[in-house]
Amino acid sequence: MNIRKATLADQTALSDLLDQLGYPGTGDFLSANLERILSQPQSEVLIYEADGKVLGFIAFDFLTQLVVKGDFARISCFAVDENARGMGVGKALEEHFTNLAIARKCDRIEVHCHSRRVDAHRFYYRQGYHESPKYLMKSLADRQA
Repeated sequence: MNIRKATLADQTALSDLLDQLGYPGTGDFLSANLERILSQPQSEVLIYEADGKVLGFIAFDFLTQLVVKGDFARISCFAVDENARGMGVGKALEEHFTNLAIARKCDRIEVHCHSRRVDAHRFYYRQGYHESPKYLMKSLADRQA
């Protein structure tokens, strides 16, 4: 097992995992998005690799809070290869990320997980997450030119 920072060379493996997660067609823009994310100091993508194969990844951001001391961490995307689920890949990635958040003095980790991802919810509950009472979103897709 090896957890490491993602590079642009991981684009194909990430795209394959995103396809499994239900996000097909990311190949058209993933390279540009990954390059932007990797250049931002508050953002990171970690890869779980075993025997030269990418088995999972977690993408996250550290966000500074105005009203309290310390940051909070937000998972923006998290995927484990469907053939490696139940083997501890997700747990290892989440625990590694949690340790980074603790070292950064974050007071919490947030993740938005769609209601249809029931298996993912069970994973997060096992990792100590709990449901937050309200999540609000404003879509800007219809305002894009």
